[in-house]
Amino acid sequence: MSTAVPPPSSSPSSPADTASAELLPGVVRMDRQAAPERRPSAEAVAPPQAQRRTGFRPDIEGLRGVAVLSVLAYHAAVPGFAGGYVGVDVFFVISGFLITGLLLGRPIGLWDFAARRARRILPAAATVLVATAVAGGALLDPLRGTDLARDLIASAGQVVNWRFVGQQTDYLAAEHAPSPLQHFWSLGVENQFYLLWGVLLLGLARFLHGRRRTVVITLATTAIGAVSLLLCVRWTATSAPLAYFSTGSRLWEFAAGACAALLGGALAGRTQRRGTAWTLRLLGWAGAAAVLASILLYDRNTPFPGTAALVPVLGAAAVLLAGPAHRALGATDAGRLLDNRPLRAAGRLSYAWYLWHWPVLTIAQARFGALPWTTLAALAAASALPAWLTMRLVEQPLRYGSSPAPRRGLAVGASALVIPLIAALTLGGGTVRALGGAADTPAAAPAGAPTGPTLLAPGARVLGLTPSLARAREDFPPGKGCEIPLNADSSPRCLFGAEDSPDRIVLLGDSHAGQWISSALAMAEQRHWALEVLVKPGCPLATLTVRNNVLGRTFEECDRWRENTLTRLTSGPRPRLVLMAGLNRYGSQEERTQGWTRTLDRLAAVGAPLAYLGDTPMPGKDIPTCLAASDGRSDACFFPRDTAFEPDPMLDGGLAARYGVRTLDLGPLLCPGSGPDCPAVLEGVVLYRDTGHITDTLARVLAPRLDKGILEAAG
Repeated sequence: MSTAVPPPSSSPSSPADTASAELLPGVVRMDRQAAPERRPSAEAVAPPQAQRRTGFRPDIEGLRGVAVLSVLAYHAAVPGFAGGYVGVDVFFVISGFLITGLLLGRPIGLWDFAARRARRILPAAATVLVATAVAGGALLDPLRGTDLARDLIASAGQVVNWRFVGQQTDYLAAEHAPSPLQHFWSLGVENQFYLLWGVLLLGLARFLHGRRRTVVITLATTAIGAVSLLLCVRWTATSAPLAYFSTGSRLWEFAAGACAALLGGALAGRTQRRGTAWTLRLLGWAGAAAVLASILLYDRNTPFPGTAALVPVLGAAAVLLAGPAHRALGATDAGRLLDNRPLRAAGRLSYAWYLWHWPVLTIAQARFGALPWTTLAALAAASALPAWLTMRLVEQPLRYGSSPAPRRGLAVGASALVIPLIAALTLGGGTVRALGGAADTPAAAPAGAPTGPTLLAPGARVLGLTPSLARAREDFPPGKGCEIPLNADSSPRCLFGAEDSPDRIVLLGDSHAGQWISSALAMAEQRHWALEVLVKPGCPLATLTVRNNVLGRTFEECDRWRENTLTRLTSGPRPRLVLMAGLNRYGSQEERTQGWTRTLDRLAAVGAPLAYLGDTPMPGKDIPTCLAASDGRSDACFFPRDTAFEPDPMLDGGLAARYGVRTLDLGPLLCPGSGPDCPAVLEGVVLYRDTGHITDTLARVLAPRLDKGILEAAG
């Protein structure tokens, strides 16, 4: 069953602040016009007095360094940095702080603002996208190359975060390895924020002035932040991928930075007062402690973002607000701690470094398998070299060397969008040719044997692989809408076949039951019956409470769905057959036995014949991807027999005999013999569409065997 656990190791965080060099005095003193932008190299060599005069904030650069290093350490699985993913939240706060100051600190038009953003963000991103396309085409298997081409298109269009929302909330979709471009989700969120914030603030600035403008902007910022925070908390409890990747659930983090900028403007001129300075100093230390505690104490089991994100977000906002305090006190504080050469160097490089490190890590692991954290850390550190080259040869020349005219910046941005799209189309076309065709043509299933040791009927032959490798990942059962979302607690009316027939088969269970829809439908259609599908992904039919990793909590909706479904069966018309199936890996063996006993007690009251399909072998790896990497060899991608099966209380524990349940165990057919391994391909049929679900082609091949073994045997 497909799962996603934000913040998973496959969901990289991002240095969201792409306004790194625009450390303008306007973010602190919005009553004065900001000084012109200056190149980072000039800022790096300017004496402290000059930096103070221009309003340059070295502590922000150091804070960015802390954030990007924590993200890199998290992705490299460095011990002690299990919460390093909070770096994305720190960067979002910095972006809100800097961009709000930029928009309010000087007169600027919308097109000028868009051109500046395009010159700053897109050239470096386009460089990494094209390089990743080239590396992916050379080093990844064709199936992963196809996925990468789609990710390239979404990344270039700045909407890849929504692609990942769709992927990780689609529980019939194949379980994919992490995308080399998954880290671009936060760049999409950031650019969507820039669009909203630029239109909002510049629009308000056009029609409002003085104190009225400040009041309205403050109210609007607070309102947007409050609504976004509420969405974030709600979605973290109901749909973690939506909460983690969506723009709506992240806007409040930018708004927190914007509020810090607005409050900093209100405090401008008061930081020389000793009481205010000491208050800000304490606030800065508290904020730094909050960020550090999040990095060190959070882990992947922390429900995130949700309310847990308040700690690093408010901490980062406090550090930003307290920044000017050390100038008044002349004492050691959080700002001075961040103002050191290593952190500032990491901060200057953070945008390009972040863009490069994740493709390096993911492509290396796709090529060589799982790597130890020491190797991953070395690769993350080594990615600083292409990052530095990108910054010096692409980012800075195009940002500072091109004409400041908006049309020139927009032309640079357009080119940075088009070139990766061309690379994506080229890569996609090559992978389609390598896989032998497109994935949108369903394959005809060969005839299956109703009995015996062979999968196919006598005389049936398969030329090549069926389904094709291009099709295998999309070889889903019909009735996708029958597998309800995680937050639903009742199934819709989902009938197939002779829907008006008073006789029906009920297919009951989780997604491992849903994979048998085609087989059950064939049995129903042969008898002019209806098929009713009652399935919920990740939810065991056995009565036991489980934790859902996508939700990051106890799966309460599963318990309610099971109760509603059993009540629905016992109170409705009696079916001709209740066909049960499901993943046989929930809880311990004892818990499964007790859970099935409680469920069978309820189902016995339905008064219908009961049948049970044993769970199919569990490969534990993405079979289509493995086959594509092995040039489609049918003898490749074997997986261990001892991890493919778990003890099944319905098959081995005597429960079936006690309750009169007809059982069919297809494990010996799909994993024949007694050797140490199970095959991924049998008689030319690709058995699995992901890490654990069978292909719909196999379900159709097995339909005669289910009919013979369940309905005919039951009389």
